[in-house]
Amino acid sequence: MIKDIFNAAFGYSPEAEGFTPGRVNLIGEHTDYNGGYVLPTALQLGLTIAIKPRDDQKVRIVSKGYDGRSEALLDAPPTDHWSDYARGAILYAGKTGLLAGGADIAVSSTLPEGAGLSSSAAITVGILKLARDLSGSEMDDVTISQIARRIENEFIGMPCGIMDQMAVAIASPGQALFLDTDALTYDLVDLPEDHHMAVVHSGKYRLLNEGRYKERKEECDVVKSALGRNDICQISQKELDGLSNLDEVFQRRARHCMTEHRRTIGAATAVLENDLPELGRLMIESHNSMRDDFEITLPAIDQLVEDAIKFGALGARMTGGGFGGCIVACVEKTRLDQWKTELLSKHQDAFYVC
Repeated sequence: MIKDIFNAAFGYSPEAEGFTPGRVNLIGEHTDYNGGYVLPTALQLGLTIAIKPRDDQKVRIVSKGYDGRSEALLDAPPTDHWSDYARGAILYAGKTGLLAGGADIAVSSTLPEGAGLSSSAAITVGILKLARDLSGSEMDDVTISQIARRIENEFIGMPCGIMDQMAVAIASPGQALFLDTDALTYDLVDLPEDHHMAVVHSGKYRLLNEGRYKERKEECDVVKSALGRNDICQISQKELDGLSNLDEVFQRRARHCMTEHRRTIGAATAVLENDLPELGRLMIESHNSMRDDFEITLPAIDQLVEDAIKFGALGARMTGGGFGGCIVACVEKTRLDQWKTELLSKHQDAFYVC
């Protein structure tokens, strides 16, 4: 239990504890910083966090499920260690009036690292929610999500959008969050009970801060500058055609954003209408767009997606920022066990997550 981990590390009991889920994005990749829709769902897996505020400026962090123990002053610069996210959360809890000093923190995780399942968002959102509880604040979950995004953008230096933070702050397992990342309005959509959104790790690990995610963000910024607008997911075909003076790479990036936004709207409608073949078709199209237009997949993941469909998934796609991590597949529950067995027997490095 998280209390035992905390007690063993610090010699006293925490003041607050809580669980924050990871998330998997069913469709809508790299649209959240480009003014588009996303459709993530919360997982049963996630992080359990315990915390006790300190009177000084020290932040001490221990973990079961992550490597190492960290101790640093609140205002120390990031060190490229997973604990930066926890320390950043305490720092920004102070900036926004939720805490006054440092903290002792224990974290237990059931999420695999480098999987693209938003462990970083779960850490920041989870700590901010506990700080909110301790302070007695009435801050809403959307504001918590916005602060968590600031931690990643400003403290960590990761130019991510708002999807991950909103998904883990608001959605519950069995629900998809149909989120307009431009307006920050959303609907919670119940997922079908007779199908499972299976998450399989490719065995290829990646980190969001290793550069290629940032490169895609910068390529989208070129498109935004050319169009004179930030919501490039909302552009028309005519506006896309008007980018012909740009290098073809930037045209492909814009095409992915525009079409992925529309696919996500269609996928949410398909879930609401229980039209799972249509959801599967859109998931396949999404993967093809990530492969060909946004160029963030890997050959091993392309093959994993292809075989997931071959062995019976209605649809499958890479999920997360790209260049490794997981796929998500829509599989009928009665076929799930056989599907897993066939898929994993062909992909020895892959493993079933949930």
